[in-house]
Amino acid sequence: MNAIIISDLHIGSQYLQSRILGDFLEAIPKDHEFIMNGDIIDQPYLKMTKSDQRILDRIEQISLDQKVVWIQGNHDNGYTPTGFGKVKVTRSYSIGKRLLITHGDDFDEIMPRNRAFIRAFKLMHALRVKLGAKPVHVAEYAKKWKSFYNVLRKNIALNAVSCAIENGFEAVTCGHTHYPEDMVVDGIRYINTGAWTELPAHYLYVTADGITLNTVDPSCVITSQKSPLLNQKATTMPFQPVSSVSAETGRRAREIAT
Repeated sequence: MNAIIISDLHIGSQYLQSRILGDFLEAIPKDHEFIMNGDIIDQPYLKMTKSDQRILDRIEQISLDQKVVWIQGNHDNGYTPTGFGKVKVTRSYSIGKRLLITHGDDFDEIMPRNRAFIRAFKLMHALRVKLGAKPVHVAEYAKKWKSFYNVLRKNIALNAVSCAIENGFEAVTCGHTHYPEDMVVDGIRYINTGAWTELPAHYLYVTADGITLNTVDPSCVITSQKSPLLNQKATTMPFQPVSSVSAETGRRAREIAT
């Protein structure tokens, strides 16, 4: 089975790379599963613009010809498309025991504990933009705060790997952090597909021969690239081994994998 996996489109956001996404959707081979791994919608209760609705309509059309999976993330968790072609909506998905696919918000123990700080941070960023700062998605701006962002990345990666180990998966892929990376932790491959709110966008390409994390070609030619692990010189992650996962996160992880 061949599959294309992307995450964090945030349709409805002004920062969505809509033109490139539109071209990318047209280039997906018809014999591939198309898997959208969470935060497909930015704000589920807002009315879509015509251009955003065209993207959703195209996804619906694709689902009539091939399998399309919509994995819910924290942004679109309240959005359940009805009469939406043949799109399968779920909280997680897997390709045998090769790959667990889940957005990653269920592994996030950082943001739920810091909601007041995050609200204040978003307000500060909105004020910066209003005063003339470069308009970028708040997640892109947050990457400037490397210490905090690395804690978030580490927390999600280690909890995702713990879930994969517990349930016998060889690899796990998430989104949520808007930070594309491909690495090995405790013998488990962890892949994050980044976001479509900044460039370059990324996609995960799954074939019988392998799994590769690729950047989106400007011409939107989808091909498997036999490249080394992204953003890593070594094949191991510079984080501590998985040792402690909260009881609540562990419970959610078990629910995800079943």
